[in-house]
Amino acid sequence: MSSNRKITLFPPFSLSLSLFLFQTTKAFLPKMLEMNHGHIVTVASSLGLFSTAGVEDYCASKFGAIGFHESLSHEIKASEKDGIKMTLVCPYLVDTGMFRGCRIRKEIEPFLPPLRPEFCVKQSMRAILTDQPMICTPRIVYMVNFMKSILPFEAIVCMYRFLGADKCMYPFLAQRKEAMNNNEAKNGI
Repeated sequence: MSSNRKITLFPPFSLSLSLFLFQTTKAFLPKMLEMNHGHIVTVASSLGLFSTAGVEDYCASKFGAIGFHESLSHEIKASEKDGIKMTLVCPYLVDTGMFRGCRIRKEIEPFLPPLRPEFCVKQSMRAILTDQPMICTPRIVYMVNFMKSILPFEAIVCMYRFLGADKCMYPFLAQRKEAMNNNEAKNGI
């Protein structure tokens, strides 16, 4: 069974984000290590814990950010620098407009609406101030991540399909494609 859907990758945005993460950490970490003091916060996404179709490069960059964060956490612990804290932030869909049009199953949507940015900031700040190593919002993201680690892949596919998470980005991608086509038509391209 083949699909006619073309895979569209976000241009260098995801790569730029990863480079920013590495370069920022590289700039501040030596002084933190010297002083044995500081707090590193990595803002990733629930799409770095589990993925969906249509945004492969975005998911890969978030998986990379989480992998970088985890590896750096282990390195700091191994160096016995207990004054440097780390917090990983993994929110579900935040209502910033970035993924406007993303839709899960309509019966599930009332239980998992897009998160308000203010709520995410408040939860993240609480996690940072209490030295929490990881914050997932909403809390159901912890359960989905746990289930992904213990269930076979086909069971995860069934769960994604039930939630409507398997194709949740398709409406977003369709809107994006339409906007690009309208922009090209308007500019005579």
